Amino acid sequence: MNRITVFCGSSFGTDNDFEFQAKKLGKKLALENIVLVYGGANVGLMGAIANETLLNSGKVIGVLPHFLKSKEIAHNELTELILVDSMHERKTKMNELCDGVIALPGGFGTLEELFEMLTWGQLGLHKKPIGILNINGFYDKLILFLDDMVTKGLLKETNRKMVLISNNIDELIIKMKTYQAPTTGKWITKKTI
Repeated sequence: MNRITVFCGSSFGTDNDFEFQAKKLGKKLALENIVLVYGGANVGLMGAIANETLLNSGKVIGVLPHFLKSKEIAHNELTELILVDSMHERKTKMNELCDGVIALPGGFGTLEELFEMLTWGQLGLHKKPIGILNINGFYDKLILFLDDMVTKGLLKETNRKMVLISNNIDELIIKMKTYQAPTTGKWITKKTI
């Protein structure tokens, strides 16, 4: 695994461990010579992981829409900053650049990015591992919701297993390195009456 995209918040949140774990992940990526691909901002958890990766001599590629650069949140010390025209183009570019994805705590944007990557994987558009670093149970309710989707017949168990989850960085990286994508794609079945 050469490059990992990390989706995370542009704020720090209320739990100090979010920032601590973001920095710990940044250091881990640098020490394993894994390039960090992320949203290109210098604020919140995004800035924390980028700064820590750079501090440990790692490489960081940021992908940022032009309109966000104008709001002065662009990180100006990255290995490379790629400017794009839209949020959709940003996700597409981040997908093209990476071998896998990790989601840290975040808000709507983080969830939207995570679920788009999961959807693309479910549809067979990529076979990349997608991990959630579940810091202090941040994603516990989402995980229960995913399990409930399976129970209610709206998500196949095979696709549910695409979501790799751990509260431990080393364990999550190992899960990602050994991930095997599902061999069956998504299809719609008719309910018999």
